[in-house]
Amino acid sequence: MVAAFDFDGTLTRRDTMFPFLLHAVGPNEFVRNVLVLAPTLAGYGLGVIRNDIAKERVFARFLSGTRIGELRRKAVQFAEQKLAGMLRAEALERLEWHKRQGHRCVVISASLDIYVRPWAQKTGFDDAIASHLETLDDGRVTGNLSGKNCFGIEKVRRLEALLGPRSGYTLYAYGDSRGDRELLSSADFAYYRKFGNDSP
Repeated sequence: MVAAFDFDGTLTRRDTMFPFLLHAVGPNEFVRNVLVLAPTLAGYGLGVIRNDIAKERVFARFLSGTRIGELRRKAVQFAEQKLAGMLRAEALERLEWHKRQGHRCVVISASLDIYVRPWAQKTGFDDAIASHLETLDDGRVTGNLSGKNCFGIEKVRRLEALLGPRSGYTLYAYGDSRGDRELLSSADFAYYRKFGNDSP
C-alpha cells in the first residue's frame, strides 16, 4: 500500500514557490524580480507559456548564480519556520491515518526538493519526489532544472522509478490541480481536492 500526496494546494493551502523565493532573496529583490517577470507570469496564467518554461525563467531570474550551500541553508529555514503556517490540518490527519496502516507515504511535487525533502523527512514521509535545480561544478545554481519538471505524467514516471511497475502495489493518490491528473488517473483510490476515509 502506497499513499502519494501532491504538495502545493494539497498538503498546503497555497503554492509555496513564491513564498520560498521571497524567503531566499528578501522583499526588495523579490518585488523587482516579479516586476521583470510579469510578462512570463501573465503568459503562464493565460496558458500560452508551459509550466516548465515559466518555472525555469522564474528560477533563472531569482536564483541564477546563488551558491547551492547558501540556498540549502535558506531552504531548511523555510521548511522549518514558514511551512507550518501553510499546511492543511486535514491533509496531515490523512497522512497520520496512512502511517498507522503501515502504508509507504510519498510526497510527489513539482516544487523544489531543496525545501520539500527536509520538510517531508521531518514530517514522517518515507520518500520525497520533487523537481531539482541544476548546479554547476563550482556550486552555483543555474536556474535551470536538472531533469524534468515533476509535473503531469512525470509524477507517474518518477513514482514507478522509485517503486517499480504501477501494477505492483495499491495506490492512494491525493492532488488538487491539472499537474496531478495522470497520477490520480493511475491510482486505485484517487482524491481530488478532498480526503477520504477508506479502509485498506
